[in-house]
Amino acid sequence: MEPKYPTFIHQRNALSRAGKNPHVIRRMPSGWAVMGDDQFLTGYSLLVADPEVDHLTDLDDERRVRFLLDMSLLGEAVFAATPAYRINYEILGNSVPALHAHVWPRFADEPKEFRLGPVGRYPRAQRTSMPFSLDAHSGLLASIGTQIDELLTRPPSATRGG
Repeated sequence: MEPKYPTFIHQRNALSRAGKNPHVIRRMPSGWAVMGDDQFLTGYSLLVADPEVDHLTDLDDERRVRFLLDMSLLGEAVFAATPAYRINYEILGNSVPALHAHVWPRFADEPKEFRLGPVGRYPRAQRTSMPFSLDAHSGLLASIGTQIDELLTRPPSATRGG
């Protein structure tokens, strides 16, 4: 028998739908904006597709565009809510076969050997050194959510630079 929730993405989406996922920033048109389990780069967030699909290419053109737009809006919100100098985006799917996008804030004070490459170059112990907690991260979660609210109501042609 196949498990009811085949991946942790499915499990977390079920919790999000039930209002029981403390990581939720906002429901977005294509899925859930959530703060990552590890906050060693403070503000690390994910966009998790809901309903779940395995691949970006499983979405029709309209839903695909919406997911990528929502990913960029989440990145813009994280950028506005943190002192990041850059936002990195990753859609991987090798470990967890459910569409989700990682949104990584990058900071000028990161060690150069890690700042200039993918986040995965950091030692695992360092990447898991600061777990998400509502006590520590509720203010940032709320700030990112406020930014998302503003971005979702902004006229479609507006850009951060314009």
